[in-house]
Amino acid sequence: MTHAEPYLLTPGPLTTAVSTKAAMQRDWGSWDADFRAMTAQLRRMLLDIAGDVHGDYDCVPLQGSGSYCVEAMLGSFVPRDGHALVLANGAYGKRIATTLRYLGRRHTVHDTGDYLPPRAADVERLLLAQRDITHVVVVHCETSSGILNPLEEIAAVTARHGRRLLIDSMSAFGAVPLDVRTLPCDAFVSSANKCIEGVPGFGFVIAKQEVLRAAKGVSHSLALDVHDQWETMNRTGQWRFTPPTHAVAAFIEALRLHALEGGQPGRLARYTRNRDVLVAGMRALGFEPLLTEQWRSPIIVTFFSPADPAFDFTRFYERMKAQGFIIYPGKLTDVESFRIGCIGALDADVMRGVVAACADALKALGVRHAAPAAADAGARAALDTSLADSSGTPPATSLAA
Repeated sequence: MTHAEPYLLTPGPLTTAVSTKAAMQRDWGSWDADFRAMTAQLRRMLLDIAGDVHGDYDCVPLQGSGSYCVEAMLGSFVPRDGHALVLANGAYGKRIATTLRYLGRRHTVHDTGDYLPPRAADVERLLLAQRDITHVVVVHCETSSGILNPLEEIAAVTARHGRRLLIDSMSAFGAVPLDVRTLPCDAFVSSANKCIEGVPGFGFVIAKQEVLRAAKGVSHSLALDVHDQWETMNRTGQWRFTPPTHAVAAFIEALRLHALEGGQPGRLARYTRNRDVLVAGMRALGFEPLLTEQWRSPIIVTFFSPADPAFDFTRFYERMKAQGFIIYPGKLTDVESFRIGCIGALDADVMRGVVAACADALKALGVRHAAPAAADAGARAALDTSLADSSGTPPATSLAA
C-alpha cells in the first residue's frame, strides 16, 4: 500500500483528505468579509449536523484544542455555586473532574473504571441522593478505551430529574448520532480535527441560546468566555482574538466532503466498516479487543497487548510506522493495551493494510501468538458478565470534591 505520508490511526489529529490540506494554501484576513462569511457558514453547517431545525441552539467556535473548549463549556455554563456530577470511565472523564477542580466548581465523580459505562440507574441513584447537583457531565466516546457511552439513557434520566446535561462529544460528533431534537442537553463540545476530518486549531461549543444568554459574567476566563465569544460573533461576525484562519478554511472543505459522503449517517457507515474489518482481521491474528461489541465504538479500538514475552510495544510501533501506519499506545491503568483508530480519511482497504502490517510486525518481533495474558482475558470475562446485568453496572466509586 502506497501513501504519501503515514496514515494516522489515532483519535485525532487524523489523516485528512488532499483537498482539505490544499484549502490551507491561501492566506485570509481575520477581519475580511470573506473570512467572516466562512465563519458564519461553518456555524450554520454544524448546527445542521446537530439537527437544530428550530433555531434553539447556536454554535460558538473557539480557538485552541478540544480541552480548551471543554474548559470553556464548564467554566461558562456551570455556575460558581453549581454542583456537577461527572461520569468518568477513562482519562477524559477524569480530565473533566480535574478541570472543575481548577475552576473551583463543586463536583462529584462517579468513576466506573477504565472500561465500564455509566448507566441510567447509577445516575438516578446519585441524583436522588444529592439533590443539589445541578449538572451532569459525560464523555460521549471515551477514547482511552474506545467505549461509546449510553448517551441517550443518561440524557433521559438527567432530564427527568430536572438537571442540566453537558456533553464532551469531542471524538464522536459528526459520525455518532447527536441530534438535539431528540437528545435533551444544554450544550456539547467537539473539535475540528475529529469526525469532521479537519485539522487542529479550534473546537466549537453548541449550546441552547437561553443557556448562552444566562452565561454572561459566569466565566472564570477572558479567553474562554463562551458568552463573550458568542455575543461578539453575533454582533460583528468576527472572532474576538486572532482566529486560526487556515484551519477554518480547511474545515469548510472538510464540511463539504462530510456532506458529500451523506453527512453523519454516511460518515458513521464508513467508520463502522473500518472498525469491523479491523477487528475481524486482528482477531484472525490472535488479538482480542478490550470491549464487547455492545460498547465498542466506531472511533477507536483498544486491543490487549499479546502475552508473548517477545512483544514490545515500542518496537511494534516502530515497525508499524515504517510500514506507513501510526498507531496509539494504550491509556488504561489495569491492563497492557494499544489502540488503533478508525476515523479520518481511511477506508476498509486501509484497515486491511493495517492488519497486514500488524502481521508483519509480529513476525519481525518473533511473536508467535497475539493472545492476551490469562489475567487480562479473565478481566474481559468479568466485564462481559457485568455488562450482561441489565440492572446497571457493579458498584462504582463516587467521590465528592
